[in-house]
Amino acid sequence: MRDQPPVLWSFRAALVIALAVTIAFPNWEQFAGKGMAFRAPFYALPMAVVPLVWKLRGSHGLYPWLVDILVFSPFLVDTLGNVFNFYNNYVRTDDVLHFLNWVLLMGGITVGFGRTQMSKLTAWSLGWGFGGLAIIWWEVAEFLVQKMGTAGLSLTYEDTIGDLVLSSTGGAVGALLAVTFAWRSDTSDSSKA
Repeated sequence: MRDQPPVLWSFRAALVIALAVTIAFPNWEQFAGKGMAFRAPFYALPMAVVPLVWKLRGSHGLYPWLVDILVFSPFLVDTLGNVFNFYNNYVRTDDVLHFLNWVLLMGGITVGFGRTQMSKLTAWSLGWGFGGLAIIWWEVAEFLVQKMGTAGLSLTYEDTIGDLVLSSTGGAVGALLAVTFAWRSDTSDSSKA
């Protein structure tokens, strides 16, 4: 994959290092009761999504590095939020990151739709829809992790509803930004990110 820029590998390395810190130092205050060792493999998986889809689609054109970064960067941002103890030190960190991470994730997915023949409206609708589904299943996963004995998540009904609204709104904004600023006018040229 010679056409992948250094910035992509920098983001990948940052996620791997941040996850390694959460595993190497589980007794740090900011990781207490958050199931970081359980999360780590699932947070690393998104780094494989875009390369796998790209290979399955025949590896045509330049590698979609922007899509790749946007798809896994929410997991980097969340992990760094824990590493630097933002969640414990700043009350609104969870709210801000639910919105921001879905902007990034759904923005990336929607930019990826630009490599198809679908219209901007269809891509925006799918991006927003995927964002809604993603936060529903994210909240289900958090609930299951808490039920398995991870006490540091502090999940409440109000928090879950807030997360659903913030993330689904972030997904709509991310998809809108993608079709507004990162959409290609010539969808037949698959060489662009």
